[in-house]
Amino acid sequence: MNATLRHAILILTAVAAPAAALAQAPAPAAPGAYPVGFGPSPVLPKPDKSLIPTVNVAPVDRWTAQETPRPAAGFTVTAYARGLDHPRWIYTLPNGDVLVAETNAPPKPDDSKGIKGKIMQHQMKKAGAVTPSANRITLLRGVDAKGVAQSRTVFLQGLNSPFGMALVGNNLYVANSDALVRFPYKEGDTSIAVAGTKVMDLPAGTRNHHWTKNVIASPDGKSLYVTVGSNSNVGENGMEEEEGRAAIWQFDIASGKGRLFATGLRNPNGMGFEPQTKALWTVANERDELGNDLVPDYMTSVRDGGFYGWPYSYFGQNVDTRIEPAKPDLVAKAIAPDYALGGHTASLGLVFYEGKLLPQAYQGGAFIGQHGSWNRKPHSGYKVVYVPFANGKPSGPPQDFLTGFLDAKGKAQGRPVGVAIDKPGAVLVADDVGNIIWRVAPAAATASK
Repeated sequence: MNATLRHAILILTAVAAPAAALAQAPAPAAPGAYPVGFGPSPVLPKPDKSLIPTVNVAPVDRWTAQETPRPAAGFTVTAYARGLDHPRWIYTLPNGDVLVAETNAPPKPDDSKGIKGKIMQHQMKKAGAVTPSANRITLLRGVDAKGVAQSRTVFLQGLNSPFGMALVGNNLYVANSDALVRFPYKEGDTSIAVAGTKVMDLPAGTRNHHWTKNVIASPDGKSLYVTVGSNSNVGENGMEEEEGRAAIWQFDIASGKGRLFATGLRNPNGMGFEPQTKALWTVANERDELGNDLVPDYMTSVRDGGFYGWPYSYFGQNVDTRIEPAKPDLVAKAIAPDYALGGHTASLGLVFYEGKLLPQAYQGGAFIGQHGSWNRKPHSGYKVVYVPFANGKPSGPPQDFLTGFLDAKGKAQGRPVGVAIDKPGAVLVADDVGNIIWRVAPAAATASK
């Protein structure tokens, strides 16, 4: 029996074994303390390079019509829209219309080659993550007294695994899995029928391991920032496959030219401009197969020209010895992230709160959608957390805002991804397993139309 096959059998054996525990990530040890793997200065354990990588997939058992996630005290949650097809990202237009990217991975045959690739494909099916991409953007309009969208239309279709969306003037930009595309937009439109114009190619190909590309416009409307994840876990396919990846690109609208803005970010997704300083922030998923609590996902401010370590180091100068040849010159300049978000939480969504509906305590802080682990025991993530900010920086431990996506048996009723704020000021959460957009508002608030 060859080593690869033996390794695959060991993985399957581990998957079949019952989980020792199904609890969420540890609670703070004392009031005001940070949970393990969270905060501005997380304690990092030593790498645990076990022979059998942890595989602990939460199988799907979707919500019934009567079930919802659990909001924080003082809030209520409603299903703003049901029956969507793998909704992953949300964008609120200035007039209050809400755009939802119904999307999934494009064909990427080289990403599932070999025994390990096939096993991972099987496990992702179990998690509800492998479905054909709808390749469309749906528009939701209004909100009734029950917190439900008043109308729904197909806004754009025939896209290529769309994800991020950004409106600048009369142009709507959509980040497909392989290109940034521009569409003409007029306020009040419920659909766009004209073909888009490609303005920038994005790294893709037949592997396209981290396929989701997000886009956000700068506050002055002159630039777009686009996330591109790595093409591997930790460079195992060769660094030539990582050209232009594990990075945030800046696209200058006037000149039509793009450049690398920041690098060494393994899989950045959500982005936002911190309200006080207007600095760009992102959440990023870190590398796997180093243990339950290593390496924590994180959110960080993003410096122009900054290098954040991947794949050569993590959280500053912590060297990943799996990478050869080593690059001590790059490690020496690696920037440590601002705030750890827990091991393998799959933190994807990010939005800063600038609305008026929620209490003042939420003003200026960040809501983060944690899609949830598949490679950790016990599970982590599977919730939306809130991180308070002060003076442009995170100022305290994370607070659970929307939980209950895992049931008592460890099955996933849903998985939160993108987060956004609607025009009245409620928090919207895309649930790509439940196929729902959830709306969280103060319990006493009346719906605004």
